[in-house]
Amino acid sequence: MDARIVGWGHTPFGRLEGTDLEGLVVQAAGEAIGHAGIDPAEIDGIWLGHFNAGLVDDGFASSLVLQTDDRLRFTPATRCENACASGAAAVYAARQAIRAGDARIALVVGAEKMTNRSTEEVTVALARASYQGDEAGVSFPEIFARFARAYFAANGDHSEILAHIAAKNHANAIANPLAHLRRQDFTFDFCNAVSNRNPVIADPLRLTDCSLISDGAAAIVLAAEDVAANMPNNIRFRAAVQVNDYLPMSRRDVLDFDGPRRAIAQAYEQAGVTVDDIDFAEVHDCFTIAELMIYEALGLAEKGEGARAIRDGTVYAGGKLPVNLSGGLKAKGHPVGATGVSMHVLAAQQLTGTAGAIQKQGAELGLVFNMGGSAVANYCSILENAGAQS
Repeated sequence: MDARIVGWGHTPFGRLEGTDLEGLVVQAAGEAIGHAGIDPAEIDGIWLGHFNAGLVDDGFASSLVLQTDDRLRFTPATRCENACASGAAAVYAARQAIRAGDARIALVVGAEKMTNRSTEEVTVALARASYQGDEAGVSFPEIFARFARAYFAANGDHSEILAHIAAKNHANAIANPLAHLRRQDFTFDFCNAVSNRNPVIADPLRLTDCSLISDGAAAIVLAAEDVAANMPNNIRFRAAVQVNDYLPMSRRDVLDFDGPRRAIAQAYEQAGVTVDDIDFAEVHDCFTIAELMIYEALGLAEKGEGARAIRDGTVYAGGKLPVNLSGGLKAKGHPVGATGVSMHVLAAQQLTGTAGAIQKQGAELGLVFNMGGSAVANYCSILENAGAQS
């Protein structure tokens, strides 16, 4: 018996002054429980996606979820960590518990508090998700700059395409009230020019090619199919695939992007669909070069030709397969542990027609791709609204 998404909650993402990790967790969890319309006492297990790595002092955060409601006391709670894919790791662990028959209803929360640390401190903390054997001290902007330099060396300078991706996601975020950065002035011209406000962070990546340091949380309630059958929200996993690659970049050809490509291909096979069947995608644009390479992993273009998806409009809000209608990590924000859960919430909203100003009309099949590290932990979900088809 599989799990269905039956409720969700989502805090705003951004610099949330006066709100600590516990407050974020409690807000998102409470919203999800209320949205699902369940008694908290019915929840059989809790999974928290949380990276931390020194970002907050809460090193043992799983039971913070119990602060949401006294009826959650004594419910098993587990923290899941898989770098920037910690949220998806929590979703998948909860789903597996339901599939195994160990739970009937599960609560998943993803959360991160990041802005109480300086940019330098956050950079050091995130760098702990790279291979310490020979990448210690290398920042993640530099990690993905290596992807960009390799891609440019093989396929020519794509700086303008990266600027188009950044501008697209910033434009999408303007319509998303939950997004961290909703700015009209983050246009293509701004994103494409190096300036005091848009300096080079790690050549060739500029500030606008990098995702945001954000606070935030998201939560979903999962229920077994028979439990979900009579609930107003009933989102089915047509596919859920995890693929892990080697941690050291030196053991991989970064241009192959093997982990994302394999996870997405296996998800298509599991769901019995192709890229042409997907109506929208929320993908892990931690850096604009990642989104460009994900276009190719999705099958929107051949290897080295991902720019085509930008040039022909496919991935824009009005295109055939809009990517990151939410604004993505680039503009919605990237509170690390929350990201994978947020993507599933946003997909569920699209599939139930409740996404508001960022709604893709007629969306029936959505794809979520959450990635940890330098394309190391790769999670791909394909979701549909089972309730709408019953």
